Amino acid sequence: MVNVIGLGYIGLPTALMMASHGVEVIGTDYNKKLVDTLNAGKTTFKEKGLDELFDEAVKCGIKFTTEYQVTDTYIISVPTPYDKFSKKVDACYVVAAVGNVLDVCPKGATVVIESTVSPGTIDKYVRPAVEAKGFTIGRDIHLVHAPERIIPGNMVYELLHNNRTIGADEREVGEAVRKIYASFCGGEIVVTDIRTAEMTKVVENTFRAVNIAFANELAKICRHDNMDVYEIIRICNMHPRVNILQPGPGVGGHCISVDPWFLVGDYPSLAKVIDESMKTNDGMPEFVLNRIYEIMRENGMTDTGRVGLYGLTYKENVDDMRESPTLQLLESQARHLAPPLKVYDPFVSDDVVKDQYHDLDEFLADVDLVVIMVKHNEIRENMDKLKEKIVFDTQNVCTLEGAYHI
Repeated sequence: MVNVIGLGYIGLPTALMMASHGVEVIGTDYNKKLVDTLNAGKTTFKEKGLDELFDEAVKCGIKFTTEYQVTDTYIISVPTPYDKFSKKVDACYVVAAVGNVLDVCPKGATVVIESTVSPGTIDKYVRPAVEAKGFTIGRDIHLVHAPERIIPGNMVYELLHNNRTIGADEREVGEAVRKIYASFCGGEIVVTDIRTAEMTKVVENTFRAVNIAFANELAKICRHDNMDVYEIIRICNMHPRVNILQPGPGVGGHCISVDPWFLVGDYPSLAKVIDESMKTNDGMPEFVLNRIYEIMRENGMTDTGRVGLYGLTYKENVDDMRESPTLQLLESQARHLAPPLKVYDPFVSDDVVKDQYHDLDEFLADVDLVVIMVKHNEIRENMDKLKEKIVFDTQNVCTLEGAYHI
């Protein structure tokens, strides 16, 4: 039996996928409200195919509880925030979860950490925590790192098809864990050492962050001299060895916007390109805010209360708001003490910010300038409703004549 610890955006789909493929699974989370919701037969966030996967897993016998289980395999999938000053990973949730496992597990159990961590985190924080409890690693407890590799909006498909990495001290333990993941994963599963597994996950997201930063920096350069960044990128990408990404209003989520900082925090004198890239991405919401003010002046607008931000989530067609560029922009605007911008997102039903709307038509009726922050399908399908509006499109999806761009 596998006890999955942490039933958030990664832990829950992983637990459901294993259960629906014949693995006996009990999911554990300290959040009683979340556990009660799952036990009532409801999922806790929106994701394509998740409800169907949930129903299948329930049929196969998955259970949810706040209690840690006595078993031989644990998968820990808890958050790993970073300290915004030191940029180092904060492993407190991982260490706490490991400690709770050690309180109940039998000797010889395997603890798999799925949470994304910086290289060396298991050596620096997890091993000492295990040894402090009197356990001998490799005999009493086996440690494994199996970083997740899925993206909100396509989780179910990627769980089934993406390649995976398993890092373990002992090859035979890694192979045993590989078999568990192979119950559902059709991609290649590589078994390596723990530190390599830690590094590969962070490097993957850092590669993406650096490439996004190049596109964002290019957008700033083109804006400075009034050039069309999208046309330039389109032509450049006709070169057989060039693939420039698209600029945007910032980077959100809990991977690309966070993981590269782990390398900056651990290697500050070496990770110079990464550091500058992350600063470029983090500066985009402020850049977009300044563009809003420019567009307002150009159109004779003086009331920011007539400006609306379309989109609160960090990417299209999901309800995930972690590190959302829109939230970053609103935080920046609040420091200017200006009247708040109006906000609407079809995927966010709860009131999370001031002046938030829950109907597209009502939102549009109260704004003159619409800023497209997220390219949800809804806005793509309702471009005609923006014909009488000033449109600032940060996502290059608006088909209307005269729209402003990054």
